[in-house]
Amino acid sequence: MTLPGSLAYDRITRVLGSAWFLLLGLTVTFKLGASAGEPWPSLVSSLCLGVFYLMLAVLVLTRAPAKAHAEGLLPRIAAFVGTYWPWTITFFAKTEGAVPNLASTLCVLTGMIMILVTIRHLGRSFSLVPQARSVVQTGPYRWIKHPLYLSEEIVFLGVVLQHLSLVTVALLILHIGIQVCRILYEEDVLRRNLPEYSSYEASRWRLIPYVW
Repeated sequence: MTLPGSLAYDRITRVLGSAWFLLLGLTVTFKLGASAGEPWPSLVSSLCLGVFYLMLAVLVLTRAPAKAHAEGLLPRIAAFVGTYWPWTITFFAKTEGAVPNLASTLCVLTGMIMILVTIRHLGRSFSLVPQARSVVQTGPYRWIKHPLYLSEEIVFLGVVLQHLSLVTVALLILHIGIQVCRILYEEDVLRRNLPEYSSYEASRWRLIPYVW
């Protein structure tokens, strides 16, 4: 049986996206198994990161089909680059200092908890490419429009602290710029396809209340 193009595309991207985060999770797990002699802050930080990657693999695989997608190639490029490319930092050399690893653990744990709370309200409307499914207004969505992006950036900060260097800091700054583009693309597709979104967005901040 031949699947419609959009459905086939959705299934392929779900499987490939889930496989990528599964690979990262296994990579962190194997490194963890071979680094038993490292200080405990480094081990805890790596464990949290491995759990985070496995959680993302499950979320990507189980998300619901979209009602509409952003038009054009740029939104898809921004989504895939912003979602997959930054996490290659996992393959960089690790920071040995206890303070960066403790800060990393705090960021990863905080971001993971925020993601789980957000996903509980977002449900299967979770997506990577800008898509329209429904307007969620409960939980953290009562205060800001993009709590998932904020949560992800906190985790990514934790990953950068775990592999701290000038290169990874530059990647963090670049990633923030890409995430801003993703937010604008997502708002556009929601505005055009879900009429109730206009009234919702008029009364919410994007990421940080009273800032943006």
